Amino acid sequence: MNIAIFVSGRGSNLKAILNDPDLKEIIKVIAVVSDKFDCKAFEIAHEFGIETYIIGDGDNKINAEQLTKKLLDLNVSLIVLAGYLKLIPDVLIKSFVNRMINIHPALLPSFGGKGMYGINVHKAVFESSAKVSGATVHLVDSSYDTGKIIAQQCVDISDVASPEEIAERVLKIEHQILPEVIKAFALNKIKIVSNRIEIIKE
Repeated sequence: MNIAIFVSGRGSNLKAILNDPDLKEIIKVIAVVSDKFDCKAFEIAHEFGIETYIIGDGDNKINAEQLTKKLLDLNVSLIVLAGYLKLIPDVLIKSFVNRMINIHPALLPSFGGKGMYGINVHKAVFESSAKVSGATVHLVDSSYDTGKIIAQQCVDISDVASPEEIAERVLKIEHQILPEVIKAFALNKIKIVSNRIEIIKE
């Protein structure tokens, strides 16, 4: 299965996907897309010989319509947002219905929405005095963090002293849960039943 990964930061989830031994056998990361020229994750993509694209308008960028056509021409079956911070254009969403997922560093529907990314999320969780946090993988729709939830995993944060500690614990969870969901897509084990998404267990 060909996948494209959208990133805005250093690419730790991209690296986790590329290094997952099970995924190496069933997926191929065929494109890495960012909204930034200086995206650190591009360095990882280049190490693995993966084509990179910068979405936007202007020189050396590819607009949403062109990118959609490119990904369809490359037979991309799944788009994975792995720390991508921009709202996805409608043309992409319409072309990849139920085939675009996002990893969010909290337990949605809490601590989601516009501006809730990175350390902002962990600060909000810390200040709420929540005792658990975690990661959520969900389908992408036209709003921030409102798509149907595919998988979640919790982590105890009852003893943390800072948002940074929460970030560290949640990131470990992200690196586990995102490859698992991608694997389920690749093996055709995702189904929607009674308006809920299920992962078929063996």
